[in-house]
Amino acid sequence: MSTDQDASTIPVIDLSKAPGERQAWDRPALVVYLWSVFELLFITNPWQISSGLRVRVLRLFGAEIGRGVIFRPRTRVKFPWKLHIDDRSWIGEGVWFHNQDHIYVGHDVVISQETFLTTGSHAHRRDMALVTRPIHIDAGVWVTSRCIVLGGAQIGRSALVTPGTVAKGTVPANTIWNGSAVCVRFT
Repeated sequence: MSTDQDASTIPVIDLSKAPGERQAWDRPALVVYLWSVFELLFITNPWQISSGLRVRVLRLFGAEIGRGVIFRPRTRVKFPWKLHIDDRSWIGEGVWFHNQDHIYVGHDVVISQETFLTTGSHAHRRDMALVTRPIHIDAGVWVTSRCIVLGGAQIGRSALVTPGTVAKGTVPANTIWNGSAVCVRFT
């Protein structure tokens, strides 16, 4: 806490007046609830059921998924109609697409285990309204395990994001990125 200001004068948002979570739904409630059931049975399910079956279920709910995409168990997808994955990409076990806005994944991309991609945040000083920005991941990228990719991130072609990194803003193409201002360009 800052010593420059008395804590009682710092504003706090009354969360009972905050806009609701349904801001990002853009589908009827029945579709969102039905998706929740299908996600639990076929996508988040830890059983080693067919990746092809997972992809078919995601497509059934509007996901745009290319040929040869591998979707491992225990993944989560908030809104499949806002998910776009190009050919031959691999989605690792436990990846969570918290996509209140669109997520675009290029071809031949690897998103490794337990990575969290979130397009949403809140207007925390105003009214806690939902604020979303899309994520763009170019072809050939490898987002390694347990990374966090924030809304507005643009990860350039063939970049490698190291384990545990928070990726935000622009990650340059053809670099190894660890979230610091220093990155290594491949030669």
